[in-house]
Amino acid sequence: PGERVAVEVIHAGQRRLGTRLRRVITAHPERVAPPCPCARNCQGCPLIQLAYPAQLHFKEERVRQALAEHQTLRRIKVAPIWGASEPLGYRSNAKLVFGRERGELRLGLYRRGSHEVVDVGDCPLHHPLINRIVQVVREEVRRQEVFVFDPKKRRGLLRYLAVKVSPELGKAMVTFVAAERNYREITHLAKWLKTKVPEVVSVQLNVNPTEGNAVFGRETLRILGTPDLIDQVGELRLRIAPNSFFQVNNAQAARIYALVRDWAALSPAETAVDLYCGIGGIALNLARDAGKVIGIELVEDAVRNARENARMNSLGNCTFIAGDAAELMEDLASEVPPGGVAVVNPPRSGCDQKVLKTLVGLRPRTLLYVSCDPRTLARDLALLAERGYRTETVQPVDMFPQPPHVESVARLGPARPQKV
Repeated sequence: PGERVAVEVIHAGQRRLGTRLRRVITAHPERVAPPCPCARNCQGCPLIQLAYPAQLHFKEERVRQALAEHQTLRRIKVAPIWGASEPLGYRSNAKLVFGRERGELRLGLYRRGSHEVVDVGDCPLHHPLINRIVQVVREEVRRQEVFVFDPKKRRGLLRYLAVKVSPELGKAMVTFVAAERNYREITHLAKWLKTKVPEVVSVQLNVNPTEGNAVFGRETLRILGTPDLIDQVGELRLRIAPNSFFQVNNAQAARIYALVRDWAALSPAETAVDLYCGIGGIALNLARDAGKVIGIELVEDAVRNARENARMNSLGNCTFIAGDAAELMEDLASEVPPGGVAVVNPPRSGCDQKVLKTLVGLRPRTLLYVSCDPRTLARDLALLAERGYRTETVQPVDMFPQPPHVESVARLGPARPQKV
């Protein structure tokens, strides 16, 4: 804000201009030298040239502004954002794309609006173990001359590299996403990687022959090591499958789990419902206090992990169901007594309206909404306000230092009847 810059206009819309920065004429006092040589080309961290305290202010204001767009939400208390203790080196998982530009192998991210791959080098956001793995894979793919997938010609083998690490336990799981089954090439890569980086405990092959930008296909084959990665997050040990979603920042995820558990304040006589539950991180924390917890998740591998995680943490009061939340909620309505707690942790697109309607029908005493997008959070909180649930407070959390995304946890309760 307040800078004078020289830019190139790349898109002119009715209300917005899309531009590319060419030169900063007058810099903002909070502009800093980025701790990354790829900052100008990568585009993955638009805020990396902004001092971290200013990033936090920017993200907190994003949440406030999103809520202010709705008349019914303008008086909601937004708590000061929780910053990350480690703004760099925090990412515990990464999905990178293979590509070749003028014959040179690249492993990184797509440049926005194109299929050009920008090599990320040693990304300062990645956990150091991820960077070690990426470097070894890059070198070995070059040495073995493994064919890289070309999305224009629809030819080649390697499409993506997915890495998950456990910062607490110092172990890693690597998944090669290929356009077809190819045990020979992937097995060579896996054995070499295991030799170079002994911390790799699992190597998987995911087969994705489809068109489009989806990273994972439906079929995953174990090449060597364990089928899943074991991680420690807060008080929980968690088993994570290759294509199961899990937060990229373990430290901040643990803080969110603790906050949800605290706000839920469950008793052994109460039931909690966790929608979009993933591998069960939130549900298992709630199960420490509740009489019963029901989790719903679309991805079957994640549900398998959630059930195993309940056993691994000796929490026998959890039930996890695979399926679409909008379809399953109506069936569960008769099984969930009113007055409990409901938690939703949807993708960036927010909650299905049918889910919100059914949730309100359960009449929970407390509804907790964990969001990764301020605009869809505000949209859904406004819909819940129309259905009789008042948002009491919103806690922003910086899960993603350097990119502009911001996580938030909202606490809602039934609106108090007005005195006549």
